[in-house]
Amino acid sequence: MKAPVLDVSHYRKEYRGKVAVRDLSLSVAPGEICGFIGHNGAGKTTLIRSVVGAQPPTSGEVRVCGTDVWREPVAAKRLMAYVPDNPDVYDFLTGIQYLDLIADVFGVGTEERRRRAGELAGRLELSDALGDPVSAYSHGMRQKLVLTGALLHDPALLVLDEPFVGLDPSASHELKAILRERADSGGAVFFSSHVLEVVERLCDTVAVIRRGELVASGPTDEVRGSASLEDVFLELVDERDDLVVARRTR
Repeated sequence: MKAPVLDVSHYRKEYRGKVAVRDLSLSVAPGEICGFIGHNGAGKTTLIRSVVGAQPPTSGEVRVCGTDVWREPVAAKRLMAYVPDNPDVYDFLTGIQYLDLIADVFGVGTEERRRRAGELAGRLELSDALGDPVSAYSHGMRQKLVLTGALLHDPALLVLDEPFVGLDPSASHELKAILRERADSGGAVFFSSHVLEVVERLCDTVAVIRRGELVASGPTDEVRGSASLEDVFLELVDERDDLVVARRTR
């Protein structure tokens, strides 16, 4: 069995004494797309921010390809890429200047960055706008730009927070294909989404978080059983029926 690309062990996060996520453990293997689902406020973004090194855990460990995100932050961040749910990009840059900045940070050579940026921007239908200032971009265009930048250094782990929000149907379809290709080539993808149909059709594994606790995880087919993922999700996160959660997590 191959070592996981992402390994979260007994993760816990508190804010001013309030527990946001408690004792959460999960892993994402090479060649795997993992969907992370839960209601707003369940703890998805909290965990994701710790995975990418944006906030420390209260306790527990997060490793990427065996590298501890908090003990070796620079080395760990070189192995991954992160696309937040609301991409902030310097408005005074053009699209291509932003991509050059990201490529410089990760040490991607001139020829390689041009090849990858050209291919990815073409697939996401962004090529014609790369010379325009980011200030003129719509939310969807910014999303495409940040996605392109995230893939320039060929990360082992791609972490995405609601990546399909704001994308047009064509770009959404192409992004699904890109994620599948990355997994098929041995990379790992970990993303949160409220679009359960996408998670069900695209993801090899799924993890469900409810009020800061992982209530189900594993291969998508096993988690959903004979029902749809939407039905299982609604059952698992129903705050009115704790007995359902207990029954599912025995």
